Amino acid sequence: MRDLSDHRILLVNDDGIDAPGMKVLEEVVRQISDDVWVVAPDGNRSGASHSLSIDSPMRVCKLDDRRFAVSGTPTECTMLGIHELISGRRPSVCISGINRGPNLAEDTAYSGTIAAAREATQLGVPAIAISQVFAPGEKNFTVGEDRKIHWETSQRWCLPLLQQLLRLELDPGVFLNVNFPGVPSAEVKGVKVTIQGQRPPGCYIPEKRLDGEGSPYYQIVLSYEDGESHPDSDLRAIADNFVSVTPLKLDLSSLEYREKLIAMLPESL
Repeated sequence: MRDLSDHRILLVNDDGIDAPGMKVLEEVVRQISDDVWVVAPDGNRSGASHSLSIDSPMRVCKLDDRRFAVSGTPTECTMLGIHELISGRRPSVCISGINRGPNLAEDTAYSGTIAAAREATQLGVPAIAISQVFAPGEKNFTVGEDRKIHWETSQRWCLPLLQQLLRLELDPGVFLNVNFPGVPSAEVKGVKVTIQGQRPPGCYIPEKRLDGEGSPYYQIVLSYEDGESHPDSDLRAIADNFVSVTPLKLDLSSLEYREKLIAMLPESL
């Protein structure tokens, strides 16, 4: 059995280097290895997805020998950590999170947390994205709104789960998406390996508002709707108070539709 203390661990996130979830994650992984590096945005970059700062220079603030705040996106934090900031051997794993809020179903398309783990996978470093789901409440809210979140659930379940996951050998192009349910730790029923779910359309809505001077602007509102019925989905697992572990992959090809397309599309037009 592998000695987990040999791991060189890169931590990234999209909520910012001082976010509560990063503090929880640092506390957890330092119980696994002493070789921990943190490269995270200098502020909140939620919803950044896999974006890059094409037109803006990235500044790096070295907080100590192994902690760096970056004026860039989560994807760029992963790049800088692996290519530039970690001296000597490459990290053996990249862990992204712990995100404040869910990364389930279509959330993965918008998430900087997921993108940071995806980038590590593209660079050949095994990766895990971790999120703490909000406590149940209103379905309509804006990004950054203060909502109840059970960080103690992440604190309780993250260490034993990582002790298992870090012993696995991931297939090339595969990374893991972990979500802790939004309930007190004692109410968590266990762990389920899941598939990516799908909510009904319209869970992200641009809402028109007026500022203090009466000028209109738009704010993205998260309006999550129920509707996922697949028993193996991440949404179902979280609804049933299980930790969800979903293997995701870089290859977005639809192999099933490719076969149909080959039959329907002539080679010469």
